[in-house]
Amino acid sequence: MWIEQPPIFYRLLFTEAWWRLKRHGRKVVFLTFDDGPVPEETPWVLDLLDREGIKATFFMVGDNVRRHPELLEEVRRRGHSYGNHTMHHLQGIKECNKKYFRDITEASELIQSSLFRPPHGIMWPGQARLIKRHYNVVMYDLVTRDYSKRIDGERVLENVKRYTRNGSIIVFHDSIKAHKNMRYALPRAIKWLKEQGYEFEPLPM
Repeated sequence: MWIEQPPIFYRLLFTEAWWRLKRHGRKVVFLTFDDGPVPEETPWVLDLLDREGIKATFFMVGDNVRRHPELLEEVRRRGHSYGNHTMHHLQGIKECNKKYFRDITEASELIQSSLFRPPHGIMWPGQARLIKRHYNVVMYDLVTRDYSKRIDGERVLENVKRYTRNGSIIVFHDSIKAHKNMRYALPRAIKWLKEQGYEFEPLPM
């Protein structure tokens, strides 16, 4: 559960971050997608979201945007929000501040968003406070673990059913690594969430 739904003590290390956004009087979730955009997965996700009438948020690796700028434009054109996920998918705790912030800034030149999510949800609290000066730091209430080779698509779907609650910021991945689990679980998760009365919103930019 520590991975799927971060505990209170970890959230308290990053009080300036968004973990969950409740809407008064409404059941709302926020679908987010990390590590894209890539031509093998992102267009499939976009088409599914279109069919379901859903807007979501894509946290993009700058180097992928550099290679596939047309996919960022397509995300914009279809009305989704998007954010910075560093240029090279760096973990803040493994890098000095200067290198980490330079990587974020390099990605920002391509992505141009007020939203930032740290790769793996890992960085130092001091880094988060500095990043907050320029971005809204977005964490998550539920990681589906669709990227994991240790679980299958059914388990990913079960994670959604078990841990989703009102206001959850939910993480899927539009990445090659998540291909099998994501394509199985995402459409079924959307169906289940709708059956439970949830609405879907993109994160505000």
